[in-house]
Parts: sequence; C-alpha cells; structure tokens
Amino acid sequence: MNEFRMPVRVYIEDTDAGGIVYYVNYLKYMERARSEWLRTLGITQRELLEAGIQLVVHRLECRYAKPARLDDSLEVSADVLSLGRVRLQFSQVVSRCGEPLCEARVDIACIDATRLKPVSWPPALAERLSQPSAQPQD
Repeated sequence: MNEFRMPVRVYIEDTDAGGIVYYVNYLKYMERARSEWLRTLGITQRELLEAGIQLVVHRLECRYAKPARLDDSLEVSADVLSLGRVRLQFSQVVSRCGEPLCEARVDIACIDATRLKPVSWPPALAERLSQPSAQPQD
C-alpha cells in the first residue's frame, strides 16, 4: 500500500507534568492510524467485532528518538510491510515536520474474539487486503 498518513495534535492529556508526550501515547497514535487505515479499506473495528474477529498486537518493537510536546502537530504513518494468512506487519512512524520521533514495527494478528485463537482473515477483509492499494510496494 502507499503509506497511510494522518495528522495528530498533542493535547494536555497526552503529556506528563513537563508537557512531553507520555511514551505509551505514541502507541495509541499508531493504533488510531491503523484503525483509520482499515477505514480506507471500508472496514471498521466494530464490523470486525460484530463478525467475531479481533485484531490484536502480537509483537511490537519500538524506538523513541525525540520527544513530542504539548500542542505539537504530528503525523502518524502506517505502512504494510508484509501480509500473512493471519498476520499483518506494519512499519509505523510518528513524526514532526518530517522528523521521526518514534518508529515501530508492529505485528497484528487476526483472532477469533471468543476463543482468542488465531484465524485466517475473513473473506471480505482478505479480498481488500489483497488489492494492490493495500499491499506493500517493492
């Protein structure tokens, strides 16, 4: 897929007492970007849950480079690196004016919401993920 990007503003609730973004909030920004990316494919988290499917973080590797601060305007990207039978791997970056602040590699697994066991992508989602616009570009 072409890299998905979305803007994020840093609000007071995102920061610690010094006005710096609390580390876990970068992961929340990334989660939002993945959810919005799904929306661009015509799929919502609610629809997946109603179908008995949950997308969960299976593995996460994160590197923090520089802090974001109160009122900063940030950009969060999500780029699919690989697609498997039950897993998607994303490269994600939170940046300010093009400068990376936090970079992560995130593996997302598709699981049965009741049994909490891995399952293949639902047919409708698999079809959308297999479209060229959702696939990683070489």
